[in-house]
Amino acid sequence: MTPALQGISRWVPLAVAVALAVLGPMLGAYVSDLVVKVMILAILALSLELLVGMTGLVSLGHAAFYGIGAYATVMASGRDGGSIGWLLPLAMGSAAGYALLVGALSLRTRGVYFIMVTLAFAQMAFFLFHDTDFGGGSDGIYMYIRPVLGPIDLEGRNTLFYFVLAALVLTYAFLALLRRSRFGAALAGIRVNEQRMRAAGFPVYGYKLAAFVIAGALAGLAGFLVASRDGVVNPELMAWHISGEILLMIILGGLGHLRGAVIGATAFTLLKELLSTHALVGPMADHWQLSLGLAIIVFVALLPRGIIGIASRLGGKAAA
Repeated sequence: MTPALQGISRWVPLAVAVALAVLGPMLGAYVSDLVVKVMILAILALSLELLVGMTGLVSLGHAAFYGIGAYATVMASGRDGGSIGWLLPLAMGSAAGYALLVGALSLRTRGVYFIMVTLAFAQMAFFLFHDTDFGGGSDGIYMYIRPVLGPIDLEGRNTLFYFVLAALVLTYAFLALLRRSRFGAALAGIRVNEQRMRAAGFPVYGYKLAAFVIAGALAGLAGFLVASRDGVVNPELMAWHISGEILLMIILGGLGHLRGAVIGATAFTLLKELLSTHALVGPMADHWQLSLGLAIIVFVALLPRGIIGIASRLGGKAAA
């Protein structure tokens, strides 16, 4: 990518955030709800990007933290509702607490063993909520009153829109700062050569555990938001295929880039919406999983560096 394109690309996330802030009240109910859904999934994808793209830890159990954050929100709000001021920290803290437990044990393994251990812990959480009365069983539980904080009432469509947008902007900014910090540099070194970092005296296990817990807390934030948006939670939020979808999002967008995680979440959600709409694809909408799978294969085959790699290609052609 040329220096000019790099300079422009740095301003793209801010420009998109400003555009969403301006256009928010003008969007119809369907489009607004879809944009909120995309933004929540973008936060979830960013949380996994911290693990996979920045630290080199491929996890298939990330949906557990997402679901735990959502369940903590609904269960704690009860019939009388609750304040954002304590429900949000509770959701993130619950997810971070489980991430601390999972990370403390799973990070003692590597490679495919790490992947399988994280998947096992996620399945344990899934079956706890699915096969017992804790949390309403397979039917899940409803939220009677959405969280509020003074004038901020997430029952309102526009209020929810701007609250989720603010959460996405803050998450993106936090991870961008983290990436540029000494901690982020240590994570990058661990991703490239863990043995060398250990030999240099870095507490590799501690760094990876900290990254794992932070990623879990951010997934809990996404869980709080999806519970507030839908007003209902069920064990499917923790299913293994949700973890797989999040991983697909960051691969589709481009591993190693925060923008790639947001782009991937957007592209994946829009593809899913497009291919499951009868008015657009006709009878093929009944087989949208097949169409989506084929589309993902084509994207990955043609764009091995993800959608964000298109800018690099264009920059290369312009330079040539």
